[in-house]
Amino acid sequence: MTLLAIGTIAFDDLESPSGKREHLFGGSATYFSLSASNFCPVQLVAVVGEDFGPKEESVFAGRPIDLEGVSRRKGKCFHWSGSYGEDLNEARTLMTDLNVFADFDPKLPEHYRSAPYLFLANIDPRLQLEVLAGMASRPKWVALDTMNYWIEGARGSLEKALSEIDILLINEAEAKSLAKEANAIKAAKIISSMGPRAIVIKRGEYGALLSNGGACFPFPAIPTETVIDPTGAGDTFAGGFLGFLASQGNMEEKTLRKGMLVGTVMASFAIESFGTERLAAVTKPEIEERLSMLANIIGISGT
Repeated sequence: MTLLAIGTIAFDDLESPSGKREHLFGGSATYFSLSASNFCPVQLVAVVGEDFGPKEESVFAGRPIDLEGVSRRKGKCFHWSGSYGEDLNEARTLMTDLNVFADFDPKLPEHYRSAPYLFLANIDPRLQLEVLAGMASRPKWVALDTMNYWIEGARGSLEKALSEIDILLINEAEAKSLAKEANAIKAAKIISSMGPRAIVIKRGEYGALLSNGGACFPFPAIPTETVIDPTGAGDTFAGGFLGFLASQGNMEEKTLRKGMLVGTVMASFAIESFGTERLAAVTKPEIEERLSMLANIIGISGT
């Protein structure tokens, strides 16, 4: 049930209607692993600089997160700066410093190469393909995330990667751009013809859409009055969704649907504070309570 994840460990500066914060610990791999580790062990592959110290490493402590695959380099971690206006569904990027991530060359420790489940977070699709090719055998399922930068600038490599995966996680604007289709449901069907069996379209405060086997199912977000920081919510959703799938060991319809609820719940914790503060502190009873609440909202049982 171990889940191997490749992504970024970073520091963020951001401003939102709730305030301004600098040097927040984040990155796709950080949010993902903190979320997924509530459901299964995680093996993490990323690169960090000299500004990643004991304080940051302690965020992972006490969790089933294996950091052997985290490479340390001279220099600084990936650094992103952005702002949110009244529309919290869209961030405005102010600055991106790749730093040590500019030369990221994922190296898998030998025991990582046999992981049964693989998540390729939002990085260059050429690297995603290299990681997949480096596995000892094909995982039971492979999931991938991407963004418009790769859709527009590395489409050939991305399409090749899509042909080799099972699950795609993508936001609504990216899905429409990838499919060249303005309707999200039609976009999901077009993307499914590219390879992925299951497609999760993240829609921010409007929830998410699951496309599986040609059928689409909408899932609402958890109603909340205050959103402090939506940065990392998508990666947190992916961690909950895929962590639950790995814990169940299958991609059956009922498992995918329950995974959507789990992902939604985990993302709802992440947005309640700046950075990873709330996500790092969440407890299993809190997760179960919110799962029950969401199940009641949408009128299903058995969660």
